[in-house]
Amino acid sequence: MSAREAILARLREATADVTTPVGARGEVPTISAAPASAAGTLDLFVDNVADYRATVVRCAPDRVGAEVAAALARGRAHAVLVPDGLEATWVEPSQAAGMWLRRDAGEDGSPLSPGALDEIDAVVTAARVGIATTGTIVLDHTEDQGRRALTLVPDQHVCVIRADQVVHDVPEAVALLDPARPLTWISGPSATSDIELDRVEGVHGPRVLDVVVVG
Repeated sequence: MSAREAILARLREATADVTTPVGARGEVPTISAAPASAAGTLDLFVDNVADYRATVVRCAPDRVGAEVAAALARGRAHAVLVPDGLEATWVEPSQAAGMWLRRDAGEDGSPLSPGALDEIDAVVTAARVGIATTGTIVLDHTEDQGRRALTLVPDQHVCVIRADQVVHDVPEAVALLDPARPLTWISGPSATSDIELDRVEGVHGPRVLDVVVVG
């Protein structure tokens, strides 16, 4: 028996007594950890995001632009992609510092090609929700985040998330998400250890992740 056949046989054995049709099984049970406090949830989120080798800073709303510019400077970014719906004040200091802000539009108005995206150093986006227990940030690619490719091709991603967007556990986050939208779940910079267990960053997405937590 092959490994595939063995796995399928065990699945059939485990589900042999399930007779209730799909859609009539009642509420799906979930297990979630209770937050100690809102402040504790935010501290846990910051600790877990940093544990993934992301750089995390916390700031007041009027400091977002300065922190975004500082993150881009650390990454030596010059060409920076800005989604159309992003808060303009978040990137004004970067533009004043001489960085080249680009919209997701070519000369003919169509979205940038993969080749053009590959020439971009960094992207700045907002976020939909953050999850404290896993240190995960979820994007749902609304206008302040742009389409999915924008956060996968550039080598640096600067993500701004408000404190009130951070929830404690995964079930709370899932309840806030629209399953019909494209979703990107980010836990640290893109990395893999598939080959010889050697960690390689930047294979499937940005090599550098900077997170600005507001509030």
